[in-house]
Amino acid sequence: MTIGAIRILGVDPGLRTTGWGVIEAAGSRLSFIGCGSIETDAAASLAERLAAIHRLLTGLVEREGPDEAAIEETFVNRDPQSALKLGQARGAALASLALTGLPVAEYAANLIKKTVVGVGHAEKRQVAMMVRMLLPASTARTPDAADALAVAICHAQHRAARARGAA
Repeated sequence: MTIGAIRILGVDPGLRTTGWGVIEAAGSRLSFIGCGSIETDAAASLAERLAAIHRLLTGLVEREGPDEAAIEETFVNRDPQSALKLGQARGAALASLALTGLPVAEYAANLIKKTVVGVGHAEKRQVAMMVRMLLPASTARTPDAADALAVAICHAQHRAARARGAA
């Protein structure tokens, strides 16, 4: 880790796929560390899928050693059943991160997009393109991993702005 750098884990929660991305932020300089996704077995029970998210995120925190975490807030979905499942996956992810002792920040999807792309209603394709521009070494192969890196970038930008405001 670079001196003065902070390692940030970004999480894009989902029951089927939870994206994750780790970056280091040193001032305004961002460095890509790693990314990927946690896939759950659709044939497994809801409890087993939530446990898998918890177990795999906990292992990820132990392996990657982030200093802070950030997660996307749930947006209101037209399908109440989908929204409920997303909320449960998000709850499992939040609890996992909190249980590891990490400080966890939460960001609305529109704020993440506005921070990374400049437009609050950007498409996933635009988010992925900007993540590649901001983190040229990024290996994000899925939209979920790119979104998780965008969450981490958003946190890096907003924590830096808060730090400047507090000084």
